[in-house]
Amino acid sequence: MARINDHYQKLAAGYLFPEIGRRVSAFQTANPKADVIRLGIGDVVLPLTASVRQAMHDAVDEMAVASGFKGYGPERGYAFLREAIAKHDFGDRGVAIDPNEIFVSDGSKCDSGNIQEIFAEDATIAIPDPVYPVYVDTNVMAGRTGQAGANGRYSGIQYLPCTEASGFLPALPNRPVDLVYLCSPNNPTGAVASKAELTKWVDWARANGAILLFDAAYERFITDPELPRSIFEVPGARECAIEFRSYSKTAGFTGIRCAYVVIPAELKGRNARGESVSVAGLWDRRTSTKFNGVSYPVQRAAEAIYSETGCKEVQANIDYYMANAGIIRAGLAKAGFYTFGGVNAPYVWMKTPNGLDSWQFFDALLSQANVVGTPGSGFGSCGEGYLRLSAFGFREKVEEAVGRITKHFA
Repeated sequence: MARINDHYQKLAAGYLFPEIGRRVSAFQTANPKADVIRLGIGDVVLPLTASVRQAMHDAVDEMAVASGFKGYGPERGYAFLREAIAKHDFGDRGVAIDPNEIFVSDGSKCDSGNIQEIFAEDATIAIPDPVYPVYVDTNVMAGRTGQAGANGRYSGIQYLPCTEASGFLPALPNRPVDLVYLCSPNNPTGAVASKAELTKWVDWARANGAILLFDAAYERFITDPELPRSIFEVPGARECAIEFRSYSKTAGFTGIRCAYVVIPAELKGRNARGESVSVAGLWDRRTSTKFNGVSYPVQRAAEAIYSETGCKEVQANIDYYMANAGIIRAGLAKAGFYTFGGVNAPYVWMKTPNGLDSWQFFDALLSQANVVGTPGSGFGSCGEGYLRLSAFGFREKVEEAVGRITKHFA
């Protein structure tokens, strides 16, 4: 009988979002006439924009003739997309990123989980709490942690509490670590780090020889022009940071999959002999070994969002979702709920009412109001007593959901 990876058995029984799906499915089976409004999993609802669709159609037509057919593409991504990313996502904000420092992928979820493969098995990590569960679970799978305690926290991880008192921003680690995961705008709380805050992290990482794994999947939802959208807006970050970006929420690519990672040439790690090693070189080796690249039509679709028309179309979708966030936040606040986020991020983080814990409120919200949220405790122990509501919904459903919540729980 084959030996399994025992570290998988340290994981909680089910990943957060499938567990939500299981509970919702059970409820709908028992209540087939219930009109359930889903504001839980952060999946988009607006269709692909006209520019994106046209670019995909054109790319498929191009591949339909011998002269335009594309087989295996470059594992890092086609130059046309990497050049567009370097110019528009970074150059237009005064940040110099070489296209060769960009690696196109099929999703930030994959990237943020896979990146840990290129670091040592005994690398020490710090992770904000609450935060996206993939950061924790993939390191558990890799064997960097011990067992989970009664509070759900794993030994071997330095947790960085993000509480209301701290503005839901993590404090610096109290002991040296090799890797720190940061997420801004934060999923689930919606908190965004200022440039001064990120400068503090960059200075600390450089002083301690640590690497910051910076998840900027929601950067396009930042409405305050003074807030940074990239860790590389901070001087010195090229020596200590990796950045993850995604088209899933910004351009509606959750179903067609495209994202990218930025690893600067200056970023170095060390091997067992203490020698300096290029981190980008390791990621390139992993990528070329395990990945055959994002499909040509999808990369052409991603390129299209950087055109003048495509940029306007994508911004219109983002504005739609952020208006939804404003409706959720304002409606719940008016009814007396304590809410956070929803200003520079598409998520509203609300305190659970009536002394209910996160899963109790989830179940009550589903059964009484037929609305689905995401229990805060699923993002970490500091998320207990909160619930995340997503702005990724149709306007009329969002407005109705707010009305149902206030009717049943205000």
